Amino acid sequence: MTRIDFDTLRSAAAAAMTRAYAPYSGFPVGAAAITVDGQIITSANVENVSYGLGVCAEVALVSVGVSTGVLGAAGTGLAAVAVVDANGSPLTPCGRCRQVLLEFGPSSMLVDSEAGPRTLGDLLPDAFGPSHLDAVRDR
Repeated sequence: MTRIDFDTLRSAAAAAMTRAYAPYSGFPVGAAAITVDGQIITSANVENVSYGLGVCAEVALVSVGVSTGVLGAAGTGLAAVAVVDANGSPLTPCGRCRQVLLEFGPSSMLVDSEAGPRTLGDLLPDAFGPSHLDAVRDR
């Protein structure tokens, strides 16, 4: 994998953020990721009047990747993710979103943050992942 250009990812996330549907919180969020093969995926948060039914930009990002065929096939996965607020400032994904991202990116995947890029493994230590289910199935 080549060096990750987080400025480009933040710009793509900021563009996606302009399409967010956030009438209830007034807090639009955009996300952008680059896959291990260099494709960029973007998404935005989608709120719902029933707050718990809203979809975070990171979860939407995975959904876009899977539904377009960019994620999920052998050899495809996320290399880096950037999430931004309405000002274009980096947001670190919440715990739920970190877990969803882990499904399609290794613990070494880079996640943008105010302090600079960090690995998903640093943000989600000792994570429950597919290997735990594989261990049970292989018994």
